[in-house]
Amino acid sequence: MQNQQVTISKFQSWILASRPRTLPAALVPVMVGSALAVHDGKFNFIYSFVALLCSILIQVGTNFTNDLYDYLKGADNENRKGPLRVLVSGLITKGEMKLGIILAFGLAFLMGLYLVYSTSWIILVVGLISIFAGLAYTAGPFPLAYNGLGDLFVFIFFGLVGTCGTYFLHHQNITFESIIASIPVGALITNILVVNNYRDIKEDKAAGKYTLAVKLGEIFSFYQYLILSVFAFLVPLIFFTLFDYHFFILLPLISLPIIFKLVRMLNSKNADELNKALELTAKESALFGLLFSIGLIV
Repeated sequence: MQNQQVTISKFQSWILASRPRTLPAALVPVMVGSALAVHDGKFNFIYSFVALLCSILIQVGTNFTNDLYDYLKGADNENRKGPLRVLVSGLITKGEMKLGIILAFGLAFLMGLYLVYSTSWIILVVGLISIFAGLAYTAGPFPLAYNGLGDLFVFIFFGLVGTCGTYFLHHQNITFESIIASIPVGALITNILVVNNYRDIKEDKAAGKYTLAVKLGEIFSFYQYLILSVFAFLVPLIFFTLFDYHFFILLPLISLPIIFKLVRMLNSKNADELNKALELTAKESALFGLLFSIGLIV
């Protein structure tokens, strides 16, 4: 419930608004893209570090935008099942949130200019499109999240764009392997959104937020989660069998029991259980990304 009494400082409120549990989504694409760059023999730590900071800032800016527009459109209210939202609870004002959005995306743009100067103008295009997409996710005349396109957005930008974009910084090209490597990244990060939307079907429908879960229902969302997980775990096998990588590329399979647990948790209709599943899904995406990156480097 959102109407609980809270005593949270302004700094803590901004941390809460940044949704730190979702930030592995910003880390994993950069980590996997960098690991593949190392494997292919060319890596610049500064490029990856700046790319990570930009990725985090864009993720935070997107989260701030979501908080603002979900509040304005009524998708976030005192009856929502998820974690506390700062606008609904009055911890941050609309004006402050708008300023936070400008600062997050503005800093990402300014830091990204270093990568543009050091590598290619293509990075400027990628950065601008990523910022625009972060805003368009819940804002604008055709918000992606409200029209069933959120899942596709997450898969493309956190999977393909984030992973291949990071690899491009180091090698100035995109390989077939970098595209394949982006699939588990996008799939498992998309699963974070799948759980979130699965949990919020009733509330989102009432607010006119027609996510894929609202449009196609709980059963579809369950199998979507399952299929995305299967695709993710097939990729290390592809790298091992078709691309002749070391046996260590199969390290992500260690985390497979977590997926089995998560699939069972999705059968629960309990909000607290689904919130735990959401957090564990984010941790699983980070763990898979770490193990996959180790396998790529070794």
